[in-house]
Amino acid sequence: MKTSLGPLQYCWEKEKVNEFYQQVAHSNIPLVYLGETVCSRRRQLKFADYFALAQMLKGAGKQVVLSTLALLEAPSEYTELKKHVDNGEFIIEANDMGAVQAARELKLPFVCGPTMNNYNFATLKKLHQWGMQRFVMPIELSKEWLAHVIAAETPTPFEVEVFGHGYLPLAHSARCFTARQQGLQKDDCQIVCLAHPKGLLAQTMDDQPLLRLNGIQTQSASLIDLSTEVEQMKQLGVDYFRVSPHSLKSIEIAETILSKPTADSTLACNGYWHQAAGFSQVEPQL
Repeated sequence: MKTSLGPLQYCWEKEKVNEFYQQVAHSNIPLVYLGETVCSRRRQLKFADYFALAQMLKGAGKQVVLSTLALLEAPSEYTELKKHVDNGEFIIEANDMGAVQAARELKLPFVCGPTMNNYNFATLKKLHQWGMQRFVMPIELSKEWLAHVIAAETPTPFEVEVFGHGYLPLAHSARCFTARQQGLQKDDCQIVCLAHPKGLLAQTMDDQPLLRLNGIQTQSASLIDLSTEVEQMKQLGVDYFRVSPHSLKSIEIAETILSKPTADSTLACNGYWHQAAGFSQVEPQL
């Protein structure tokens, strides 16, 4: 099993994004996803910028995947999506069926991201016939589900990746909560996400962390951390353990997480993996 670095889910200034991926280039992380997956209005980096970063990372010896939007809302976004798919050099991560269709039409391989509704082996096998090389397990599913899928056909005809560390992408909406809480319309949001580089924490009336608002995306308030489950994932046959970046520290986490559990693993919202409520802090079985 190897480590992957998922796409950056937050809206950062272009200089900070470039700095981040320069450091990634000097890391030992073998697989890197990059691209805007949340909102097309985040225009700090355009396709040409991501493509240049992808080429830089490839030159540093990384396997690179270009990630696409999880929610397509306009024909212009589909036009931009097709540019990502037909880039001529890099495989894409499809986070919406529109991306799957675009790749299928061009007979190009793709990865299915965690926002795709892949809930059974029949669906995964059909997607594999259309060109899927690897799928990232939907975050709300469990190790029992994964074991059942992997056992359905041996050897498994596609690679498997698990979202193992980071803030969980729970839902996407046509409305932008981050703009709304500032009294702004979505079409004139002034890119307020820039002011919240780790999302906007929403709490209950008792000041308990509940959710993390990230533009049109809703995330978990707490990190998932499955670093104590690494050996079990290896036994299951998982190919990649995904770290979803939220700061420069994520690079160090991705470099070391397969060899040692992180300090916050016992406090993580890892319930889904154990077939429990997502926010549950399930004690790891060491």
